[in-house]
Amino acid sequence: LLLGERLAKPERGKMRVHKISNVNKALDFIASKGVKLVSIGAEEIVDGNVKMTLGMIWTIILRFAIQDISVEETSAKEGLLLWCQRKTAPYKNVNIQNFHISWKDGLGFCALIHRHRPELIDYGKLRKDDPLTNLNTAFDVAEKYLDIPKMLDAEDIVGTARPDEKAIMTYVSSFYHAFSGAQKAETAANRICKVLAVNQENEQLMEDYEKLASDLLEWIRRTIPWLENRAPENTMQAMQQKLEDFRDYRRLHKPPKVQEKCQLEINFNTLQTKLRLSNRPAFMPSEGKMVSDINNAWGGLEQAEKGYEEWLLNEIRRLERLDHLAEKFRQKASIHESWTDGKEAMLQQKDYETATLSEIKALLKKHEAFESDLAAHQDRVEQIAAIAQELNELDYYDSPSVNARCQKICDQWDNLGALTQKRREALERTEKLLETIDQLYLEYAKRAAPFNNWMEGAMEDLQDTFIVHTIEEIQGLTTAHEQFKATLPDADKERQAILGIHNEVSKIVQTYHVNMAGTNPYTTITPQEINGKWEHVRQLVPRRDQALMEEHARQQQNERLRKQFGAQANVIGPWIQTKMEEIGRISIEMHGTLEDQLNHLRQYEKSIVNYKPKIDQLEGDHQQIQEALIFDNKHTNYTMEHIRVGWEQLLTTIARTINEVENQILTRDAKGISQEQMNEFRASFNHFDRDHSGTLGPEEFKACLISLGYDIGNDAQGEAEFARIMSIVDPNRLGVVTFQAFIDFMSRETADTDTADQVMASFKILAGDKNYITVDELRRELPPDQAEYCIARMAPYNGRDAVPGALDYMSFSTALYGESDL
Repeated sequence: LLLGERLAKPERGKMRVHKISNVNKALDFIASKGVKLVSIGAEEIVDGNVKMTLGMIWTIILRFAIQDISVEETSAKEGLLLWCQRKTAPYKNVNIQNFHISWKDGLGFCALIHRHRPELIDYGKLRKDDPLTNLNTAFDVAEKYLDIPKMLDAEDIVGTARPDEKAIMTYVSSFYHAFSGAQKAETAANRICKVLAVNQENEQLMEDYEKLASDLLEWIRRTIPWLENRAPENTMQAMQQKLEDFRDYRRLHKPPKVQEKCQLEINFNTLQTKLRLSNRPAFMPSEGKMVSDINNAWGGLEQAEKGYEEWLLNEIRRLERLDHLAEKFRQKASIHESWTDGKEAMLQQKDYETATLSEIKALLKKHEAFESDLAAHQDRVEQIAAIAQELNELDYYDSPSVNARCQKICDQWDNLGALTQKRREALERTEKLLETIDQLYLEYAKRAAPFNNWMEGAMEDLQDTFIVHTIEEIQGLTTAHEQFKATLPDADKERQAILGIHNEVSKIVQTYHVNMAGTNPYTTITPQEINGKWEHVRQLVPRRDQALMEEHARQQQNERLRKQFGAQANVIGPWIQTKMEEIGRISIEMHGTLEDQLNHLRQYEKSIVNYKPKIDQLEGDHQQIQEALIFDNKHTNYTMEHIRVGWEQLLTTIARTINEVENQILTRDAKGISQEQMNEFRASFNHFDRDHSGTLGPEEFKACLISLGYDIGNDAQGEAEFARIMSIVDPNRLGVVTFQAFIDFMSRETADTDTADQVMASFKILAGDKNYITVDELRRELPPDQAEYCIARMAPYNGRDAVPGALDYMSFSTALYGESDL
């Protein structure tokens, strides 16, 4: 209307009044839009005042083409200039400082187009010394592809020392309005990418937790039956292998699992913190994979492990005892079987039927000596039976063969008794026919038999194996051996006396020509045999001395190992306890910033890890003690099991404490909490955490809130408010408030969080204000991986305005912040 009523020359008369009225209507509309018109009226326009008319046109341009531009709340002109500078900053040879000479070479216009539509201009081929080509290229491309009309003439701009500022500013504003929609889409896409990146990262953390939890539970499930298997082996070698397998488990297999369990808890806590900070619902692991489930399974593992090593050592001790008893059984059985060899045949002889009277008498006396010998062997038979019984009671694996051999010996013994009685009766029936017999032979036989038995017993004792575990025990055996050696002179006198009897018999036989052929009819024990056994006894004595000395040295070495282990254990055990207490104090006391505390804890953790060689050294000493079959140690109350459990608890505790501080830093930074606020929160929390449990009860928590200036009245309204707060900080109704929950509550109201509405609004911009979005739009506006993430999870849009392939971004945005499978 304004332009239509402008005249090239002044108007007069009635026509002029109508035109002035029309122009006033236009001016009223312009004024209603907030345009201030100074010193200009309808008369000046109708009368053709060129300067006034052009000034008003520029005012209208500023209002409707430029003034909508707002960058960092600057004025329209400054805002447009700042927008141009930011968009062209990366381009060489472009330096936008104004709206006149900065645009003369045309590179500024080309840079704006290339920044938003790089496919339209090959910026690399442009030259600063060819402004006409640059300007015409920009003007042509803008008109053809961006619907921006040619408002300027390239020759005029190049040929003017200072191009018209208003004209260039008007033309540049057209570029701003053409690209502003793309800028909004870029901003919306960035916001969506940020939200999706958070969800993708959280989902990956959840998958990592689930896999780690599954692997750990599977390992525990496989390991517990192995630890619970207490089926004993039959041999020492097999049990020693079991013990070695258990050592490998404690030294090699379990420590990494302890670290995995600790890392699992740290990952879980970190994930929950990230979910809280990004307004996402808490992570709920799959059925049976909660942290508590892991802890329960771990408790079952340690319960199965408890006592396993002690059982192994007891089994080894039992098998050692069994091997000792079995060897003792074989020795005594062999000696007895050697003695009984041929005795049944001897007792069944009928030699008395054809013997002379003197021979019958000799047979009778010989039989009496045999009965004495038989009685002397009764103790050995009872010992053999007792050893067999003990082997049965101790569940010796080869008990059937032991029992069979023992039964054979007992049956043979019973048979010998019966045969002995039967022969005695036969000899007594013919005793009346016998006259006299050489009493010296009888005396020889009676003294030789017990002495022979004593020598056999001495040889058996001197060759007897022994098993001891202390110096006191070996000293007892040495004392007994010394007492035995003290009896040897008397025994030698007895031997010489017996040999003297035999020599006297020989003289009588030679003197009286007794019909005995120089042999003793009452015994088979010869002087040569007595002398041979006596010499054997004398040889066995120094061997026994040597064996006892060697065992005494071994026990001294065992005692040195006990003292060595005890000395280290008595240092390491209290050190672990002290470190546990110090970590507890560090987690309560406040010194410096959270970063200072974190650095302090990490240095502390490093010092603890550096202590590991001492634990390994103690493990080596412990293995030497076990290999030496040492079962008791009076020099310390600490066992290797105590040290291992304490060490594992120490490593886990320092790792958890570090993770707690890291999560506090995450919370502080995400919530914008200052270090002073964090210190104030921690000081108040510690003040009311009087039992140092790391949690507050409801009343303690209320007192803590009041101490921080949180007004909670004693009336019904105050109780309701406190109940609401407790539902936030203790959603599981456990009756306690952790420090992390306390910090979350104190900072949640001021948190700068993203919301479902923000994401929904961003998708609406990408969709061009539609209630749905298409696959092509998602792939055009978002990075490939995040676009495919949305496409795979968005439900179809079913509204009335739906088109084929339309996707529902609204339900998707809501699901990002609620319980879903996304």
